[in-house]
Amino acid sequence: MTTFESLGLQESILRGITDLGFVSPTPIQEQAIPVLLGGDRDFVGLAQTGTGKTAAFGLPLLQQLDLKINKPQGLILCPTRELCLQITNDLKNFSKYLGEVSIVAVYGGSSIVQQLRELKRGVHIVVATPGRLLDIIDRGAINFENVRYAVLDEADEMLNMGFQEDINNILSNTPEGKTTWLFSATMPQEVRRIAKKYMEDPFELTVGSKNSGNVNIEHEYYVVRPRDKYAALKRIVDFNPEIFGIIFTRTKIESQEIAESLIKDGYNADALHGDLTQQQRDKVMKRFRERALQVLVATDVAARGIDVDNVTHVINYDLPDDVENYTHRSGRTGRAGKSGISIAIISARDTGKIRQIERVIQKKFVKAEVPDGFAVCEKQLFGLVHKVHNVVVNDEQIEPYMERINEEFATMSKEDLIKRFASLEFNQFLDYYQDAPDLNAKDDRRVGDDKGPRRSDGKFTRLFINLGSVDDFNRGDMLRYLCDNTGLRGNKIGRIDLKGVYSFFEVENDELAKVTEAFKKVEYNGRSVRIEMSQDGDRRPRSGGDRGPRSFDGNRKRSWSSEGGRPGGSRGDKRESFGSGNKPPYKKKY
Repeated sequence: MTTFESLGLQESILRGITDLGFVSPTPIQEQAIPVLLGGDRDFVGLAQTGTGKTAAFGLPLLQQLDLKINKPQGLILCPTRELCLQITNDLKNFSKYLGEVSIVAVYGGSSIVQQLRELKRGVHIVVATPGRLLDIIDRGAINFENVRYAVLDEADEMLNMGFQEDINNILSNTPEGKTTWLFSATMPQEVRRIAKKYMEDPFELTVGSKNSGNVNIEHEYYVVRPRDKYAALKRIVDFNPEIFGIIFTRTKIESQEIAESLIKDGYNADALHGDLTQQQRDKVMKRFRERALQVLVATDVAARGIDVDNVTHVINYDLPDDVENYTHRSGRTGRAGKSGISIAIISARDTGKIRQIERVIQKKFVKAEVPDGFAVCEKQLFGLVHKVHNVVVNDEQIEPYMERINEEFATMSKEDLIKRFASLEFNQFLDYYQDAPDLNAKDDRRVGDDKGPRRSDGKFTRLFINLGSVDDFNRGDMLRYLCDNTGLRGNKIGRIDLKGVYSFFEVENDELAKVTEAFKKVEYNGRSVRIEMSQDGDRRPRSGGDRGPRSFDGNRKRSWSSEGGRPGGSRGDKRESFGSGNKPPYKKKY
């Protein structure tokens, strides 16, 4: 078995990682550390998140510092504040016995004045997010002339977040003779271009396959009707009593809605998204790390850089548009060699996207059935039994009460006592899940039905809009576009029929005036957007105005915000009303 000692690390660093409980290196550490200790070759390392990349570059970087030079020698760029703080904390722990090593974290959402003070006192390693570091460079408050090593951690995520120009500006302020180390979970073309521009004949190391998923993670998907997604989510959570997980949504609004509904329904949940202040985000993350939350509902952007141990499940309430984002999402579980489960709740038309993800991560999904009420009750019962069996008894504290407790139970047999304890919460689950419906979408159900019901009850009006697929819209895009321009929720909009240069959509009669008013002065790519009453069938209305020129340059910009990733993908009726119907039987305690 390979040991850290055999990799060439010095004694003072070995003592630090031994204190942290490091026993043997992970594959990325075992293969990267000897190369990086050479110190003179650019490096590209591809490995799934949670495989120990921080130690893979952090330990060699620390060993090669000259502590007599109190100026920046190492620069580490990462995408988020959370990851910045995590790397800084890890490096400080690694260097516990190394001497007076100064490591400064530079990130937004915190006092820049304090960070400037720390930099002025002297620093060996700067760990930074691109935006804040550029602010400091613009102030002339940092000098990189002594930087020997530049590390780009989670490079693909930084590029996904739009930091490419910032990275270029920062690296242009560093010496040409520096050594660059790039670490990434995936290798899109943008990362490849960065490597080509700033590296010379880099050593490339791939642990597993490029863009592949963690081998310790199982992947499951559940096919449900769009209107049943929230009910299916709750049932999956109830079926896993010990769940400690992250639920991913596509938008900030949806993450907040789901979190609020889960809280209202008795679950220990909270939301993490870009509309929260830094103080609010810190509070949510502190609760999650302390396991005071059972589930965290997050967007891709907000969850980047989250490194929390022992996450058991990742649940994709919406599949991401970019397959690579799925790799990052699922990588929040199964970390450091532990196992985890990544779940996708989809509608029938999204099965093709599951096949696409399978090809990229090179792992098969298991199609699972949403458990019925009996199965959930059984799982909860034995979860309670397991919890009682493993509870830690504080004999000293409970001893004064034992006499009264024994008196209370004196007339009960052991069997009767066990039944009553088991029934205390089990009965409530039985009541809640009595006659629970089957949430699984039927196999013989037509895929087209998932686009939304045909409104034949007279409550909906069919409208024409002069935007279609040539404008880079799909049904999900159109739904978001309509909702964001009108302020309506998705359940107020019915079937959407997307055509080439125009589309039809249905809206509740009561909201008709609101829709037509909202689009009176809306433009899209320089032309006016028209909303008109549809005639019969799929014929567009016969009105005089010109639709305006069509742009085919591929650079259209949406007029909505869907935090993180690229807009698009199939959404169907995903803006349903959450938290409707019965509530779970009790306030869940985690």
